[in-house]
Amino acid sequence: MVGSLNHVTLSVRDLDRSFVFYRDVLGFRPLARWAQGAYMLAGEATWICLALDARSRAQALPEYTHLAFSVAPDQLAAAASRIRASGASEWQQNTSEGDSVYFLDPDGHKLELHVGDWRSRLEACRANSYKDMVFF
Repeated sequence: MVGSLNHVTLSVRDLDRSFVFYRDVLGFRPLARWAQGAYMLAGEATWICLALDARSRAQALPEYTHLAFSVAPDQLAAAASRIRASGASEWQQNTSEGDSVYFLDPDGHKLELHVGDWRSRLEACRANSYKDMVFF
């Protein structure tokens, strides 16, 4: 049986730029760094690897796939201000349960800061279901 998410690896074109963005803008904690990458921690358990890769895309893919990170309700406004001040582009406005900020990292990876979790999302969906939604 598969467990929880182990780690996420993101390809980056400029390790220095991405390291600074994830550390200073998003507040990830550096764990290790080497010539071709870095390990960082988001929160207490989410392990992120930044991997230097010249093939990394320069822009976001035209689809909805993205990574969402939890943020406390009282921290979202400050985090959103740091993101906007960094020059990061916002790729979507929030239309679902819980406050969110959707933005691109320096390599075009689609990210989201979200207030809420799967429990609050399902509670909202039970009150206002998506078309043909079934609960298990």
